[in-house]
Amino acid sequence: MENQSPLATTRCGGIEFRWRVRTYVMGILNLSPDSFSGDGLGDNIQAAVAQAKRLVDDGADIIDIGGESTRPGSQPISADEELRRVIPVIERLSGELSAPLSIDTYKSAVASRAVKAGARMINDVWGLKRDPELARVAAEAGVPIILVSNQQNAVRCDIIAEVISSLEKSIEQATEAGVAWQNIIIDPGIGFGKSPEQNLEVIQRLTELRFLDRPILLGTSRKFMLSQPFDQRLEATAATVAIGIAHGADMVRVHDVRQMVRVCRMSDAITRRRQIGD
Repeated sequence: MENQSPLATTRCGGIEFRWRVRTYVMGILNLSPDSFSGDGLGDNIQAAVAQAKRLVDDGADIIDIGGESTRPGSQPISADEELRRVIPVIERLSGELSAPLSIDTYKSAVASRAVKAGARMINDVWGLKRDPELARVAAEAGVPIILVSNQQNAVRCDIIAEVISSLEKSIEQATEAGVAWQNIIIDPGIGFGKSPEQNLEVIQRLTELRFLDRPILLGTSRKFMLSQPFDQRLEATAATVAIGIAHGADMVRVHDVRQMVRVCRMSDAITRRRQIGD
């Protein structure tokens, strides 16, 4: 990876993501009571604030805050309920954390309020397919947006071809709405409408997304070894993170930040020839 040409720096709040210099770590803060990974904090604001601070202390570069579960079979919630869960936490953390905050939502009404409350990135698991107005929110606020390739309800042949086609459409929507090129991040959408075999194929072929010329976020945390308890999926996550970095991931979205920061540093030492302690 060290020979890849650099991408334009993405500003997020008070920090810069200098892509392909090192792998960045996004820590997950779930405020839904029914998270697939067993870490949903629900209405406990104090616990959410404490958890976010632990994630930053453990090395997270950014915290992704979500109020609605996106696990298979989950029931959608209203924008009002999602706002009730996330806004108090964003307001608290925006004044207390050194790391920027991301809002994990596919609703423009939620994203707009979250940005006003202090979120500095939008993470859309539907890649503008559910609510194209999200692009306008990101453009007007001047914040980065993550566009996820979601294959739910899609007919699949070559999964990578479908992921690329989906992301190309999302990127086009974002740029047409005025989102700056350097503010677009792509995510192949591990677990979103893909079979276990397709998820593995996407990771193995991740390098093929490089031609889109956008930084790649990989979200594999606790999504493999589903027959095991949540605390026994760490090694599987570590393997996907390390191999994902070797195949082109620029940022990883994880629950177990302390351990995955170590995996990223070792992987960067091999793939980007960085010092392990950098």
